[in-house]
Amino acid sequence: MNSTQLTRQPEHGHLQHGGPGGSHNPAGGSLNRTAWSATLHCLTGCAIGEVLGMVIGTALGWGNAVTIALAVALAFAFGYALTMRPLVGSGLSLARAARLAFASDTASIAIMEAVDNVIMLIVPGAMDAPIESLLFWASLAAALALAAIAAFPVNRWLILRGRGHAVVHAFHGERCHVA
Repeated sequence: MNSTQLTRQPEHGHLQHGGPGGSHNPAGGSLNRTAWSATLHCLTGCAIGEVLGMVIGTALGWGNAVTIALAVALAFAFGYALTMRPLVGSGLSLARAARLAFASDTASIAIMEAVDNVIMLIVPGAMDAPIESLLFWASLAAALALAAIAAFPVNRWLILRGRGHAVVHAFHGERCHVA
């Protein structure tokens, strides 16, 4: 192993960091590409849950607080589920996969949810717009895009330190190294 690789210790499932400045890099690309990939992964789960929660709350005429609470709960549920599915499929127990998903995704999902819900609240009329309106969908799309941009530096920082999605990728048997 060179000094900039991360590897999983099979007996414990922990990552070792080979040296300062090492980064997670499963595909051999740049740290930024890996961080963006992790951000998009989290965004997918967040977007599914967020859109579903906003659509349900808006369609049922619920208030902002209940709609946002549902959207946040669904975003975390879908985000964790998307991380857990391949882990369980690779043979990890549901409990271990859940712990890994929680450790790798919580910061990213929390940032995305905070940003996108604040934006939905500050765009005039976005939370009260009907689901068939351009205002609703444009606001939600913009909020999710800005949420991804806000989460990217955190994902990058976590991956650089062998945390976040670097942990999950180690359980997929991928080598992590600097290109």
